[in-house]
This record gives sequence, structure tokens and C-alpha cells, in this order.
Amino acid sequence: MKKYTPEQIRNVALVSHGGAGKTSLAEAMLFITNAINRLGSVDAGNTTMDFDEEEAKKQITINTSLSPVEWKDTKINFLDTPGYFDFLGEVKAALRAADAATVVVSAVNGVEVGTEKVWEYSGENNLPRMIFVNKLDRENASFSKTMEQLENFFGHKVVPLQIPWGEEANFKGVIDLLNQKAYTFDQEGKEVKEEEIPQEYQDQFEEMREKMVEVAAENDDELLMKYLEGESLSEEELWQGLKTGVREQGVFPVALGSATQCYGIQHFLDLVSECLPSPLERGEITAYKPGSDEEVTVSPDPDGAFSALVFKTQTDPYVGRINYFKVISGSISPDMQVLNPRKDRTEKIGQVFYMRGKNQIQEDKIVTGDIACTSKLQVTGTGDTLCDRSSPVQFPQMDFPEPVISFSVESKAKGDEEKVGTGLSRFTDEDPTFKVERRTETKEMVISGMGEMHLEVIVNKLRQKFGVDVELKTPRVPYKETIKKNTRVENKYKKQSGGRGQYGHVFLELEPLEYDKGFEFEEKIFGGVVPKQYIPAVEKGISEAMEEGHLAGYPVVGVKATLYDGSYHTVDSSEMAFKIAASQAFKQGMEQADAVLLEPVMEVEVTVPESYMGDIMGDLNSRRGRILGMDPSNGVQTIRALVPMAEMFRYAIDLRSMTQGRGFFTMKFKHYEEVPSHISEQVIEAAAQEKSDKES
Repeated sequence: MKKYTPEQIRNVALVSHGGAGKTSLAEAMLFITNAINRLGSVDAGNTTMDFDEEEAKKQITINTSLSPVEWKDTKINFLDTPGYFDFLGEVKAALRAADAATVVVSAVNGVEVGTEKVWEYSGENNLPRMIFVNKLDRENASFSKTMEQLENFFGHKVVPLQIPWGEEANFKGVIDLLNQKAYTFDQEGKEVKEEEIPQEYQDQFEEMREKMVEVAAENDDELLMKYLEGESLSEEELWQGLKTGVREQGVFPVALGSATQCYGIQHFLDLVSECLPSPLERGEITAYKPGSDEEVTVSPDPDGAFSALVFKTQTDPYVGRINYFKVISGSISPDMQVLNPRKDRTEKIGQVFYMRGKNQIQEDKIVTGDIACTSKLQVTGTGDTLCDRSSPVQFPQMDFPEPVISFSVESKAKGDEEKVGTGLSRFTDEDPTFKVERRTETKEMVISGMGEMHLEVIVNKLRQKFGVDVELKTPRVPYKETIKKNTRVENKYKKQSGGRGQYGHVFLELEPLEYDKGFEFEEKIFGGVVPKQYIPAVEKGISEAMEEGHLAGYPVVGVKATLYDGSYHTVDSSEMAFKIAASQAFKQGMEQADAVLLEPVMEVEVTVPESYMGDIMGDLNSRRGRILGMDPSNGVQTIRALVPMAEMFRYAIDLRSMTQGRGFFTMKFKHYEEVPSHISEQVIEAAAQEKSDKES
């Protein structure tokens, strides 16, 4: 690959609703630019970008892939992102690294919910955007309907630069509004033939071109004056107006074609290289001085101190960890020593290379604005900054969504638990939206992610890369137990079986505390009726007894225990005897003190379009939720509620179904509350049955 300057680089994220054809578009661009000599297909599972075994099997993109192509003295780094919400973290990371976004829309399905979402996420990253209307060769394709939807959703700034010559099976080419020519393609899509605009398209062409000229002129004061004075604008002037408008997000140009036929790809590449900004044109980036909140700005200066953002980490079974990074300033070469300021560690850079799908292209220097990879870094992961040790800066952490669904994991083969833990831990390094935790209350390993498919993919990777099979189950709710009234209990532990015996005798008072205070212990012993050396054993006996409650075997919280009396034997008393006496006394006290079950309650925020608000509130009420309030904003409502965790395990799936994917939610632990009696009875009964099954 030839050397490119930062001015010649374009970094573009391909984003869309699932199935719109991003991967096919990337494959077509690789083929048209001769980066590959065989056109793969998603259906055959042999595309350059979807090289992962799971991607080929499911025929969807799971991981963001990098695809650098060379076109007319421009290097374009395309980031092919997933289209399914389960892999949203990959999309967010790619948008952070990109300088612009191309939203791919199917001419058959039009604007879908995923289209709305990626448009919104691109806007949050302040990215210039263009649109590629794909699949014009398919049955039921309609460019006019798709354009109508695009304008309805995204406004009058959406402007086509081409119109299709034919549709569905008759789609044969594009009519370019800029240079006023029509183009057809050979069977492979590589050979482009210039033709005159067909007479039957002349009226449509003139109408659409007039709109394009008007929008292009609006973005440049000089051009606007010429346009208003009735002067015609040259093709060069139109390009300049469009270029300015795209960079300032005053216009969102639309290209069109068929990725699988390779029709319209050359015109799309022209538009990307001419209109989308280089990394230098994106301007300064805000960063921080490491270890402080002091802001600094980093200019994309090719001669400045090196800095880069690591936006993706991938585990390769042969190479190990591969870190994808974007150079923000300066340049990087093999054998450089760089600083990871977040970890406060120096890393030595080994090889640097471009990725084209799974294939590495070795390079000796990566310049400002370019995207590349390195491997074998010791501590660096997704979201970290790498920088010159003499000029440390730290870029803001990447904003990843919190997991919304959880399952407990059980290995199918005994003895595989350690391998399961190791494998899952490795996946958290490469996927910040995937979490693993061991819940001591339920003795489970729980994994959390963005959806069922997300976790299914993780489990399949665990089998492929680590050779272990696991089963996913609904997690147990981490209930707890407590008491509601004061009680006093006495227990004497006495055992004689020849030789030295065992003797411990305690009087305990149990009092309820606030649930979050856990356990308090106090002793009020007078006259040495329980010698001081045995008092810690009493506390330990109570603590151990609290690990398994009286009602359903869940941990006990919110109890104060006071040792106020007792007796001892000069020969037979021991720490063990007092520990057992205290444990038995506590269990007796739980029976007498109105023990109740507690359940975790989550603070939930659900954001949905206003039209779904009634259904969502009704559903939350059916889950024993308590609505706290609502916050309207730009046609959406954020509903705040407290909902028991037991009612939320499948909420991600249900919410997606209720809102056709337009709703999302966040959830965090708030506090514990007493379980209603009818549900408590069911939990206790289930725990008793489980215990009986184990014993039998």
C-alpha cells in the first residue's frame, strides 16, 4: 500500500439497520478498487469483512471490521459495523474512531428503526453523514419511497446526487445530477459506460438537479449570491458547495446503487473522497492531563507529539490480543516506547499493520489520522490512550451502554469451571458491553450483555476458542432475609463423650436494623460469666449462621445481636463450643423474630417514543413497578420507576418487542425491600423443594 498524507485519508463508519447491506457494500468497494480479486457474498459466508465463524454461520456482522481501500489518491478506511442492537458497543466504538458516517438504507425496506438509531448516534458524535440507498435491483425496491422516508425522518438537508436508471430487475445504472450524465455498468460492475440521460428521465432529472443546486448554493455565500442572481453554477462550484455543506452538516448527500451487483460503487467512492472530511479537517480534540480534570486540546498535527485512541480490542487465537487505534497526532512506528496514562504503564510497540478483514498489511509508520493495529501490548485495552511519554494526554473514556440482560452460566462438564472463568474474563477485555460477576448470595457466575444473541455468540466463542460447553439459565434472585421484631434466646451447647467435653452457654438479644447496615454485634457481659477469650467465637458463630437464613437459605442482613449473659465450664468450655452455641441460638432467634424475605429493587429508566408511553407504564405496573416520574424531551418520554429485580430478567427482550426496537432502558440497583407475602411463600416453597431434591 502506498504512503498517504493525513489530507488524503478518510475514516468512514458504515452504519445501518441489520440487513441493509453494509458488508456487501464494503466487499464491493474492495472488489472495485482491486483490493480483492473475487467478490464474496454474505449468503455464501465468504466475505472479506465477516470472517469470524459466527458471522459466517449467522450471516450477520458481529464485530466491527476495518477495510482500507485506495481510490484516486485517497485512502479510505471503512469501518463495517454490526446492524443489530445486541452489538451496539461495536457501533459506538467505530463512530468514535470515524471522521464521518455513511448510513446504508435498503431501497426495499426503507428507513427502519436501526436507521433512526445510527443516525442519532452519528449525530451525538458530531459526524458529517451521507447516505447510500442500496438494493435497487431487488424486488419491491423504490427509490422515491425511500427518499420520501429519508426526508420525513431527517429533513430537507437530505439531498440525492443521483437518481436510478430503472428499478428492481430493470435497474441498469445511475443518472448523475452533478455532471449531467447517465452511467451503465458491465456484468461485474467494474466497467462504467457514459451515456446521455434517457428522455423519459429528463423531467425528473431537472427537478432533482434544481433541488441539489439550491442546497449546494445555500452552504456557500458566494455561490448563493450567484444562484439568486440567476447565474448557473459550474460542476466545480457545486462540488465546493456540497463539500462545505457536508463538513458543516448542512447537507446529507445521497448516493445509490446495488452492492451485490457492484453498480454505483465508483460514484459512491468519488463522493466519499471528494465530500467527506479528512482527519485534519475535523479539527482539535478535547483531552485531559492524566490524573486530573484539567482540559487540554490536541491538534491533528502530523509533526506533533504522538497520541492515539485505542477503540477496539480483538482476541486472535494465533496472534493474541490485537488493538485497533486511531492516531490523533504525530505518528507511530515499530519499537517505539509509548505511555498508557490510564494504566500508568509504558508499552513497547511491536509491529504496526493495517487490517483488511482478518489479513494483516505490515507498515513501517502510521501517520496522523490513520487507523491501524498493533499486537502483544501488555495492559492496553479498549478506550485507553497511547501517547508520547514526554507529552502525556488522556482522551475521554468511550461511552459504552450498560448490559441489559443476564444469565447464569454452568459448565456442562465437571472440572471446567476454571477454564470457563478464564475464557469469559478474556472476552470482557475485548467487549466492554459484556460483564461477568460471581454472586456470592446465589453462588452463581452471571454474565450480562446487550441481548440474547450477544450472549449466545459469547457462549459459542467460549466453545470454539477454549473448548468448553456451558449452559445458560435464568439467574436466581439474590434474596436476603431479616427479622422484624426483637427477641431474646438462650442456648446451651453441652457434649460429653469421655475425656474432655464441650460446653458453651449464651443469652442473645436480636434486634432489627436497617437492611443496608448488615450486622452489628455487641457484648454486655458482667462479672466474667463468659470469659473475654470466647466472645469473638460468639460473634463468629452468629456471622456464620447468618450466611444461610431460616426461611429459604438466603443470607441474613439487618440484625443487631447482643450477648448479654451466659456461663462457662473451667475445663470443658472452648471457642468451638461457644461458636456452636451462638450459631444455634441465632437460628432459634430467627424462628421467633418474624423473619421475612427481602428482594433487590432496581432503579429503572425507560426511554420510548411518546406513542408507546401508555403501554410501557402499564407493563411496568404489571411487573410490580412504582412509577416515580416522567421526563419528556424531543418527542420521547423517559419513565423513571422502581421495579423488583425478579421482574426484570427478560425486560430487554419484551421492551424491544413492545416498541419495535425503539425503546431502551438503563437499570441499576437501588435497595432491598420486603417481598410481598404471596410471592415470599412461592420462593420459600421453591427453596425447600430444591433442598429436598439435593438431599434425595
